[in-house]
Amino acid sequence: MSDQPGTASVLRPHPEDTYADELAALAAADDRPRPPNWHLSPQAVVTYLLGGTLADGSGITSITPKYIGSRRLMEIAVATLATDRALLLLGVPGTAKTWVSEHLAAAISDDSTLLVQGTAGTTEETLRYGWNYARLLAEGPSEAALVPSPIYRAMARGAIARVEELTRITSEVQDALVTVLSEKTLPIPELDVELQAVQGFNVIATANNRDRGVNELSSALRRRFNTVLLPLPADAETEARIVAQRVGELGAPLALPTLSGADEEIRRVVTIFRELRSGVTEDGRTSLKSPSSTLSTAEAISVIMNGLALAAHFGDGTLRPGDVASGTLGAVVRDPARDTVVWREYLETVVRDRAGWASFYDAARDDIEGPAEP
Repeated sequence: MSDQPGTASVLRPHPEDTYADELAALAAADDRPRPPNWHLSPQAVVTYLLGGTLADGSGITSITPKYIGSRRLMEIAVATLATDRALLLLGVPGTAKTWVSEHLAAAISDDSTLLVQGTAGTTEETLRYGWNYARLLAEGPSEAALVPSPIYRAMARGAIARVEELTRITSEVQDALVTVLSEKTLPIPELDVELQAVQGFNVIATANNRDRGVNELSSALRRRFNTVLLPLPADAETEARIVAQRVGELGAPLALPTLSGADEEIRRVVTIFRELRSGVTEDGRTSLKSPSSTLSTAEAISVIMNGLALAAHFGDGTLRPGDVASGTLGAVVRDPARDTVVWREYLETVVRDRAGWASFYDAARDDIEGPAEP
């Protein structure tokens, strides 16, 4: 749980703080069986993720959707965490893996902060435990000198631990999780003791299946996980809804005003990203080259957020095509030698003649070529 006195000035509050009222309402109305140390029943966790309404004596509480997608996938994920199997959320960038893992931990354990961020520099101590070397040298190995990892603390509390970007961690370090996940035990040979996990403990890991430098999971470790593949949004309307919701949530702490024109530009950016990702236009008539960038939903959110800031602080309060054109260029062109050609071709073959897109075409052309001579 956050130790800050309030969340009003926090840039990105933890979900257990942001949605504390919803979690409390769900817990009060939840009369279904709960696994040991779970704050909500599995059914209530799914309601928290997907949204709904609760009716009680005090009125109706609206539960905002945190994930817009397949209910069955969320049911499988939650059911997995109620067993002794860990959960691996797998998918391309921008499929809400981190978002889902964070909200699952908040709903189940009321604490999403037990996090290990996987990188190439993550060590075995980060997954298990480390030492306060000043105390270690002065006193020798002792429980007081031990520095518990987030996974260690989750085992001791019976809570959910999160491991982000598991495949970014080297294979040798990954395998430090095998004993934890299979035996639910963490040996501490320096103290000749072991930590046994309290009921309710489990691990949610996320992994990107389209990333360079990925370290494949060993067969021993992969067997300890149930894998849920999170897909990209099924259609443009769903993706636009996700972008609009996340932009609203992210824009509030930044004090960005609600601007007119946002829905139209969100739909435009989503259309561009989906067409370039799939390699074909919406109507299926024109084949396209795809850039090296992933053009994920998360990147679409970033483009719109940047456009909102431009329109709010340097424009007239209306989100216009020019406000999102430069951000779109930055998202598409990651490899200048290759992606610039792809973007130019898309502008000339698709955008230039599309009805209602003339302003975006002019702004995007100016961004990539510079303003035309008067």
